[in-house]
Amino acid sequence: MNHIYKKTNVIKTYMLLLIEAVTLALSLTAAVFTRYGWMSADGNGEIYIIFGIMEAGLIFLYSTITDWNRDFFIRGYFREAMAVMKCLGSTSAFSALFMYILLKDRPMSRTVFFIYLPLVMVLTYMFHLIFKEYMLKYYRKGVGSDKLMIVTTSDRAEKVIDRVKHSKEWNYEVTSVVIMDKDMKGSTIGNVPVIAGADDMISEATKNIVDRVFISLPSDVPIKDIRNTIYEFENMGVVCHYDVGLEDLKLAGQEAGTFAGYAVLSFSLQNLDYRRLMIKRLMDILGSIVGMLITIIMFPFVAIAIRLESKGPVIFKQERIGRNGRHFKMYKFRSMYVDAEDKLSDLKDKNEVKGLMFKMDDDPRITKVGRFIRKTSIDEFPQFFNIFKGDMSMVGTRPPTVDEYEQYNAHYRRRLALTPGLTGLWQVSGRSDITDFDEVVKLDLEYIDNWSLSLDLKILLKTIGAVFTGRGSK
Repeated sequence: MNHIYKKTNVIKTYMLLLIEAVTLALSLTAAVFTRYGWMSADGNGEIYIIFGIMEAGLIFLYSTITDWNRDFFIRGYFREAMAVMKCLGSTSAFSALFMYILLKDRPMSRTVFFIYLPLVMVLTYMFHLIFKEYMLKYYRKGVGSDKLMIVTTSDRAEKVIDRVKHSKEWNYEVTSVVIMDKDMKGSTIGNVPVIAGADDMISEATKNIVDRVFISLPSDVPIKDIRNTIYEFENMGVVCHYDVGLEDLKLAGQEAGTFAGYAVLSFSLQNLDYRRLMIKRLMDILGSIVGMLITIIMFPFVAIAIRLESKGPVIFKQERIGRNGRHFKMYKFRSMYVDAEDKLSDLKDKNEVKGLMFKMDDDPRITKVGRFIRKTSIDEFPQFFNIFKGDMSMVGTRPPTVDEYEQYNAHYRRRLALTPGLTGLWQVSGRSDITDFDEVVKLDLEYIDNWSLSLDLKILLKTIGAVFTGRGSK
């Protein structure tokens, strides 16, 4: 399985296994309760526990060997019913047969079995339909799905957009289109806004949320132009699908596959195992829960200190840019006076960082309390709420402000290819000692290109050490 399509398969596979485990447990519990009453099972409860474990194992084995949910999202109602009946009918029959052979002296109740079998089929079928409906109609339009930009020409745009939008795939939403042969910027095609033409395609892509690009162009478009376009999107950290002239393209990160029914080559410099990304997200949720509890405990004390020195809100909210251009509100304990952002323009000439980032050691906008909570990194604790929401991660790249982001080129934008983090590689490399934004970008891209769970753990441990020593946290 190639890495570009792994996210889709991992979510589908594990969610369906979870659904089948839940429906199995519910159905078996209901069947035993109907036959024997609550918590009785006629003294043979362990028999049904063994049956349930065996049944779950056989379903997993069946799923692994036959890949029975391979076409899950394109199956109709009847095919779905047949697939569920085939899987559960065969695994339940084998489970019952094994139980009969292994435990002849303590047979499983036939009544329990004949209540369980139709019940588990009905519940699994219903849960499958609900899951499919949710992913296709709701998840697809949510913030978690990939946002797709289509690059095509005016004569084929309507057909391509319609085909991509109505394909039975749940993991992307068509949010923008680029027309290469005409100036149609500002118009809509199939309710999808045209955001750019050939000349400003890359610059507009850096300003919009773009996770994937689908390129569908006539065969007479020069391969050199297409290569350059794909190269630009790759450098932005965007997955690029191309369906024309496949035999003429040879680029790094190339993988063959299908997309919305088209045969495509897909290009991405990202090589991330989505299963490990799921573990990373689980670590974020657990870590953020602990962080939120600590934040709640310290809130009254920090709030009193902030308000005694400076009137205004305790929590500072600022719009930041997250993964691939998503906007979100980042939370911090306020460490500056309330008019700090208004005074920023007056201090631009005192910036101590070269490039698209502002930093000065003796910033007059910072309060005395603010200097302390910055030195101890206490001001960062409210960001655990951002982590819990999914706007940020424990470890990643730092999210830029809107003003910074609007000045990004394609190279800089690639640092947003992963969810931004509370801490990261450049912070533990001397959090405020680095005075060149290009060096920050270099370290961020190094983190993205070499990402692993062990690297995250290493950065977290270094961050704890940096916080306790105060290194680089001026």
